[in-house]
Amino acid sequence: MTPIPYGRQHITPADIDAVVEALQSDYLTQGPTIAQFEQEFAAYTGAKYAVALSNGTAALHLSVLALGIQPGDYVICTPITFAASVNCVRYCGGNVLFADIDPATYLMDIQHVKTLIQQHQDKRIVGIIPVDFAGRMIDLSAFRALADEIGAWLLEDACHAPGGSDAQGNQAGGGMADASIFSFHPVKHIATGEGGMITTNSEALYHRLLTLRTHGITRNTSQFKNSTALANGNSTVPREDYPGWYMEMQELGYNYRITDIQAALGLSQLKRAEEGLARRREIAQFYAEQLADTRGIIGQSNAISGHAYHLYVLEVEDRRGLYDYLREKGIYCQIHYFPTHLMPYYQEQGWQVGDLPHAELYYSRCISLPMYPTLSSNQLTYIVEQIKSYYA
Repeated sequence: MTPIPYGRQHITPADIDAVVEALQSDYLTQGPTIAQFEQEFAAYTGAKYAVALSNGTAALHLSVLALGIQPGDYVICTPITFAASVNCVRYCGGNVLFADIDPATYLMDIQHVKTLIQQHQDKRIVGIIPVDFAGRMIDLSAFRALADEIGAWLLEDACHAPGGSDAQGNQAGGGMADASIFSFHPVKHIATGEGGMITTNSEALYHRLLTLRTHGITRNTSQFKNSTALANGNSTVPREDYPGWYMEMQELGYNYRITDIQAALGLSQLKRAEEGLARRREIAQFYAEQLADTRGIIGQSNAISGHAYHLYVLEVEDRRGLYDYLREKGIYCQIHYFPTHLMPYYQEQGWQVGDLPHAELYYSRCISLPMYPTLSSNQLTYIVEQIKSYYA
């Protein structure tokens, strides 16, 4: 059996044609394909605006920056996530308060978030970053109400959940949070090599993100701050007559642009996003049914309405033994995630073993099975058979 990775991209002839067309166009970057990708992705999520960026980490960084974080501020997030979800706070000089997970969902526990807020009333808590871990959308309505109550912003990390929805039918990235971010890394639902997206319903936030994405520079005449005399060098003219070369750097921004090549690939992949999502849900249903009541399995993701299934997670006995056994059989599972609060960097900030017991217990037992649309029925059967064989 050919080795089976935990995730992989699916590139079709249509994807290749789209990239070739972009390569043969007049624009390799800063061209019209990027705007088209943004518009179609916003429509896909139900948000008003979308801003495409170089990667998901850039999307996180610009989001917290645009939302107004200041050095010394505090933001609450989960430890069961990729480090970028919290590192973005540190990039801006902020501090992270980690909230434990709900062991039934693996998502950030809102009750523990409320406890943290009560325990840290001496701190300026300005934001909450809920993560749609594994593809299961968190209850954003509850977090929205809590954020509003304490005057904080809400940033949804939806990297695992494009196309996902909650129990009320709200779409991931649809605008319930102040901003939502996505990643287009090869193992994600939509792959552009590297790439990211921010969605929002705020026009003001949208325009600031566009400026921050490109060095803090704007060519939008309605946003110019300098006088027309300075812009023209020696004469005063109406604002609409600024010279075509003129632009303003209005704050310290970044080069976080995506290319038209990547946007073309993203557009092509977006066309079959629902097809891929449906297949992920079929795979999850298969795992749930085939592994039900299997000895050695303590818990599993199961088949859940609205789940986007970036990952299919098991909690198991003897996780290391199963992991090594499956690798010997050519099945390359993965672990998501080592608790971020126990990374050496965050331990240096004061976090210790025992601070978040649910997250730490989850980590000791979790393993992510292969999950991507092109998994065949034979591969899925083989994966399940090997898991059962190990525990037999």
